[in-house]
Amino acid sequence: METHGFLAPEDESDARERYEAVGPAAQTVVKETAKAMAFDADEYDERVTGEVVETARDALFASLLEVRTGTREEYDEWLADRDREVIEHGSENVGNVAWHDALGETVVAATYEREPRAAVATLRRQAFGRVYRELV
Repeated sequence: METHGFLAPEDESDARERYEAVGPAAQTVVKETAKAMAFDADEYDERVTGEVVETARDALFASLLEVRTGTREEYDEWLADRDREVIEHGSENVGNVAWHDALGETVVAATYEREPRAAVATLRRQAFGRVYRELV
């Protein structure tokens, strides 16, 4: 079993605080990206909206979520000791699982065969959309 990322909010308040904390980093990423794209001041003002920065914040928060990857057996063993709602995407017959323990209440999981990086990235987006978007 491997762990990717480090953001594992313990409750709703913790999730909101961590989401707020990535705001300045998201603004910096957007500003530096616009600079690298050679936006002049007018183009920057026109194209870099609050919605753009919010999207960057959402993506940054999601990309930092802690995700575990392992075999189906490792996942089942990990899950056996926990009382959680489970949202699982994929097939029970696939050998590997990526999962995120959201707020100690919900496990969002996705099965994969060979591409853990792709599974982790997809799972982070799913976890954000299913659990965190409404909170933050």
